[in-house]
Amino acid sequence: MVALQNRGIIRRMRRTRRRARIGTGAGYRSLKTTKPTSLDIAELAQVSQATVSRALRDSPLVRPETRERIREFARELHYRTDRSAAGLRTRRSRTLALLLFEESSDEAQINPFFLSMLGHITRAAARRKFDLLVSFQQLSDDWHTDYEVCNRADGLILLGYGDYLSYVDRLRQLAETDTRFVIWGPVVEDQPGHYLSCDNVLGARLATQHLLDLGRRSIAFAGGASDHCPEFQLRYRGYAEALRAAGLEPDARLQADAQSLEADGYRAGTRLLDSRVSFDAVFSASDLIAMGVIHALQDRGLTVPRDVGVIGFDDLASAADFNPPLTTVRQDTHLAGDLLVGNLIKLIEGEAVESTCIAPQLVVRASCGSRTAA
Repeated sequence: MVALQNRGIIRRMRRTRRRARIGTGAGYRSLKTTKPTSLDIAELAQVSQATVSRALRDSPLVRPETRERIREFARELHYRTDRSAAGLRTRRSRTLALLLFEESSDEAQINPFFLSMLGHITRAAARRKFDLLVSFQQLSDDWHTDYEVCNRADGLILLGYGDYLSYVDRLRQLAETDTRFVIWGPVVEDQPGHYLSCDNVLGARLATQHLLDLGRRSIAFAGGASDHCPEFQLRYRGYAEALRAAGLEPDARLQADAQSLEADGYRAGTRLLDSRVSFDAVFSASDLIAMGVIHALQDRGLTVPRDVGVIGFDDLASAADFNPPLTTVRQDTHLAGDLLVGNLIKLIEGEAVESTCIAPQLVVRASCGSRTAA
C-alpha cells in the first residue's frame, strides 16, 4: 500500500485541485475536482512522465516494483488513461479489427467454427487490453484504408472460408502497403502476410488412417480439392496420402465438392450415392459437411456407422451431441485465438513473427464405428 506520507500528499493534492476550481462566475458553479494526470503520478512516484506511461502500458522496460508503485498511486488518485489522447500521441488506437468473410447463400448463417474462434479472439484481445472491432463482410478493395490508415484499428485478423484465388491479390496489396495483418487458414506457397493454421494435412491423415484401421477400404472425400480452397485442398492431400500409404489409390468418383455448409454436405452425400460407386466411409472436410452427409445417408435408409462410417473436421460444440456423435479432427480454437492476437500485437510493436501450424487432434466418437467410441 501507499505509505502514510504519500496518502497525505494525495489528500493535499486533491484539496488544492478542488480549491483551484472554486471561484467566481462559471468556475464557482463547478465544484468538481479536476482529473488527475500522469504528471501528478510522476511527481508522487518520483519518476518521469514517460515512465508512468510505460508502466501503465505494462512495458517490460519498467522494473516490476516501479510498475506496481505507479499503479498503486494511479489507483489512489482514481486515474484513468485517456485512450483517445494516447492514440493521438502514438497513432495507435489499441483496437484490432477482425474481418470475417465467408461465401454463403444464407447471409444470416455464420459458421459455428468462426463463432468459437471469435469468442477466443475477443477474450485474448481483452486480456491484452485491446478492443476488438468485428466486421462480417466480403473483402473490399481498400481494407488498409478502411481500417488501419484511418486509425480505426492498429492491425487486422483475417478469418474465413472463401475463394482464395479471388482475394489473394488484395492480400498482396495489404502486404505491399505494410498493413499489419495475420491470416487464419490458408497455407500456400508465397503466402502474403503471416498465417496461423491447423496442420490440415496431418489432421486428414489421422482421420483417414483411423477409418483404414477400422477396416474401411472404400473411403470417399466430401469437400473441395482445388486451389480455390487451400485448407480443404490440404485435407484432401492428407486423405490421399493415407490411402496411398495403405496401397489404395484415391478414386476421383468418390470426391464430391462441398462448401462448409450442412446443406452442401447433404448434396455431396446425395451425389456420392447417385454415383453408384460403392463406399463404406466418408471423410468430410468440415463437421458441417459431415452432418449433411449423414443426413443424406440416413434419408436413403443407410445406418451410420454400421453401413458407412463418417468423420468430420473442426470439432464444433454440437459434434458431441449429434446423432450419432461425430468423430472429428479437433482444431484448438483457444490456442489459435491467443496466437492470432499475440502475433498481431507483435507485428504492431515491430517484432518478428513466425508463421506456424497448430497440431490437430483426432476425437473418436460413434460415427466412425470404432469399438473405442464414446
